Amino acid sequence: MSHDYYIAGTQFSAPDLAPGLYVVATPIGNLRDITIRAIETLAAAEAVLCEDTRTSAKLLDHYGIRVKRVAFHEHNERDKAEDIANRIADGAAIALISDAGTPLLSDPGFPLIRTLAEQNLPVFPIPGASALLSALVVAGLPTDAFAFHGFLPPKAGARANALKKYAVSRETLVFYESPRRLADTLTAMAEVLGNRQAAVSLELTKRFERTRRGSLTELAAFFAENDTKGEAVITVAGAAEPSAPAAEDWQAALTEAMGDHPLRAAVDDIAARFGLKRKEVYDAALALKDRD
Repeated sequence: MSHDYYIAGTQFSAPDLAPGLYVVATPIGNLRDITIRAIETLAAAEAVLCEDTRTSAKLLDHYGIRVKRVAFHEHNERDKAEDIANRIADGAAIALISDAGTPLLSDPGFPLIRTLAEQNLPVFPIPGASALLSALVVAGLPTDAFAFHGFLPPKAGARANALKKYAVSRETLVFYESPRRLADTLTAMAEVLGNRQAAVSLELTKRFERTRRGSLTELAAFFAENDTKGEAVITVAGAAEPSAPAAEDWQAALTEAMGDHPLRAAVDDIAARFGLKRKEVYDAALALKDRD
């Protein structure tokens, strides 16, 4: 079987692959955002599992890759997982791609990976483009800790309940959203999370790529009135660090608690109530006791 591929009209031949599943990241917009290793892997694979074979054909045809394309999506992935595992166990090298970006991130693939892991069959990551990382690095928000939560529920009540779980998270939050729900989702975020700083990235790596930054209410108002073409990535600042309680407040509460409870119980109560270190409260309690 030919392993040929083409870059800018020049023909190349990809080396053979070891048996296994190759999880290949593909461009999220610009077709040039793909690694040489990814192109070689797709060219040399016995088959490529595609979320949508028509969408994947645009990428494969662009690089002159002639390989068997197999539809593999959320409606059939569980049924196909065992058969694919058997083929890999027999020595096949198969590639998995999604319509764009890195597979499994809000895309099909997890049941297959789990099946292969349970059978101790080889899985190889072929890294590359990712919409969530691309949006994160241009958002202007902290990147030292972040959490990706994919798509929120489409219905208002379920969406609000989901957001409540993230209200106290300190890390930057990253979500995917469809353009038609973007303004409503930003409004819900402002209501549940507070009017935090955020960014919305649309059409990443494409001709009309754009990122808009501002508070959640500003962004909600803007996208309610302006074009939202293209899949969106929303990045939201994490919850602020709680301010330290005033010393006079918790010490006054400690004095009152010590009048009603044994010292240790009073210390435990104040430490928990004000979010303080127990030793700090215990030392203050001993000083108050000595003074009395």
